[in-house]
Amino acid sequence: AAAALLSYAEHTQGRALAHVSSLTVPRSSDLLELPPATLRNLELTQTLRGEDSPTLLSLLDTCRTGMGSRILRQWLTNPPRDRRIAHERHAAIDVLLNPTDLSQSLDLLREAMRQLSDAERITARIALRQVRPRELAGLRDTLLALPLLRERVPTGSALLDEVHASLQPDPAIAERLRRTVAEAPAVMVRDGGVIASGFDADLDELRAISSNCDAFLLDLEVRERERTGIANLRVQFNKVHGFYIEVTQSQADKVPLDYQRRQTLKNAERFITPELKAFEDKALSAQDRALAREKWLFEQLIDDLQSHIATLGSLARALGSLDALAALAERATTLGWTQPEFVSMPCLEIDKGRHPVVEARLMETSGAAFIPNDCRFDANRRMLIVTGPNMGGKSTFMRQVALITILAYMGSYVPAAACRLGPIDAIHTRIGAADDLANAQSTFMMEMTEAAAIIHGATEQSLVLMDEIGRGTSTFDGLALAGAIASHLHDRNKAFTLFATHYFELTALPEKHPRASNVHVGVAEAGDDIVFLHELQAGPASRSYGVQVARLAGMPPSLIRQARAALDALETQQRQHDDQIDLFADLGGGTIPSHVLLVESTAVPMSTHAPTQAESATLALLARIDPDALTPREALDALY
Repeated sequence: AAAALLSYAEHTQGRALAHVSSLTVPRSSDLLELPPATLRNLELTQTLRGEDSPTLLSLLDTCRTGMGSRILRQWLTNPPRDRRIAHERHAAIDVLLNPTDLSQSLDLLREAMRQLSDAERITARIALRQVRPRELAGLRDTLLALPLLRERVPTGSALLDEVHASLQPDPAIAERLRRTVAEAPAVMVRDGGVIASGFDADLDELRAISSNCDAFLLDLEVRERERTGIANLRVQFNKVHGFYIEVTQSQADKVPLDYQRRQTLKNAERFITPELKAFEDKALSAQDRALAREKWLFEQLIDDLQSHIATLGSLARALGSLDALAALAERATTLGWTQPEFVSMPCLEIDKGRHPVVEARLMETSGAAFIPNDCRFDANRRMLIVTGPNMGGKSTFMRQVALITILAYMGSYVPAAACRLGPIDAIHTRIGAADDLANAQSTFMMEMTEAAAIIHGATEQSLVLMDEIGRGTSTFDGLALAGAIASHLHDRNKAFTLFATHYFELTALPEKHPRASNVHVGVAEAGDDIVFLHELQAGPASRSYGVQVARLAGMPPSLIRQARAALDALETQQRQHDDQIDLFADLGGGTIPSHVLLVESTAVPMSTHAPTQAESATLALLARIDPDALTPREALDALY
């Protein structure tokens, strides 16, 4: 596959790829596994709407160069499983934040990097012989800025020591570019003005001829005005007709006999003289020859740079790594992040963790503080059943645990008061409702497909996020599948699992699954109003508050009243049904398994009472009433 790709690239570019010197194949066993569903659901590089912001990458990327941005994206989407790499990056960030020399402060370092060009991209364009003059000028300025930048890089960590050593390529490259490329060259070689003055004597001579044009033309104009007596005579030049003498129509009778007509305009005549023609041939020839000379010298420069491709590539990688590390250090100090700790025992412990993107958006839009939450997993606590209302913060909490884990493994500091992580091999997520109709997959099929992939792929070292599994089908099917999936993850996969659900029956899971625990997001009630506390508390939630959330969303009051009445009726029947089951047990009916009892209690019939004849008549009368067709008076009569 790599050979085919390289062959295709060489075919399209028409030459060998001199800047591609090696291939690295990332093995799945070397990386923290982040399946496509995880990358999408956690919005690492794109939002669910397909936008580039706000995402974790957009929050992290304060890099000064394109090289740094590309490396930072690679670190985020391909975090290494080997925690030594992340530890080295943590150590580098610590040194950047705490330099021993004030002249090596993070602000001064990042300010020095602001002037750097994208050396990686420029090197590739040199190798493909597609580089433009201004890109070479940018590379020259970058190379000349390296001594100062090198002084600003603190040492004391393996990564920074390696970068420090790489920031001194062959000084001959910078000197060659300094002598050859003009200070502010033209955009394209064909425009001229690319090669610096003083570099080539022949080019300087040809340019002198062109530069003397203005003086010659002014002198000729003065002499011809005196000779002809035409006060408004002008000597000019354009790219279409070359040099010419322009005389207005009113003065045309004063034109000497040696003037040869070149062009007639509405209000003027343009002429050429033997002297001006001779100068034109010389000047235009000099311009053409100067441009040809510049093109040749530029090609020679590119030829000379080919032998330095490897050196420039190594420099670009060092600059990109330094830029990415400096950006992570800046984010750590600006956002108040802390260094995570890696341990060998199985655990995932986060104190006062925060969702980085949500916290930043809150601060940006309202200035409100984010409510932090803890998360505790260890060998004896593998699953958290997370319940609570919509909008309460269940999904935010789950995602922040995953994002903190990814940040730690990529080598960044994390948004938490403290973080201890054991070995993690993968992060699996099943979040949200989406379909894939083009591939004939419904919403529920997508849900089950992603859940099946997790069941088959998660291990004891995996982190699993399951959000509202089983919603896409009937209550019985959904609850049965959700309970079975939760049990399987607990008993077989034994992964660290955050399982958010509105099936309160699943809160009975910890009774028979000792490594599972119940937590819920808190809510404060004040009459019909609710306040989301966004605080994780021990134990299961008591209710979902779906009707209140619908009211907050702007549902009509009449609809809310109808929904609340139906909810009260259903809850009353639920309690009556539960009382009947309790009575059955008290009378010696035996013990009903809790999971069967809970499943059966989710869909109690609306009524188990056979109506009397009078009640039937009343129901029939009510059925004939069309509330939308009644006048207010008719509605009042019907009510009485």
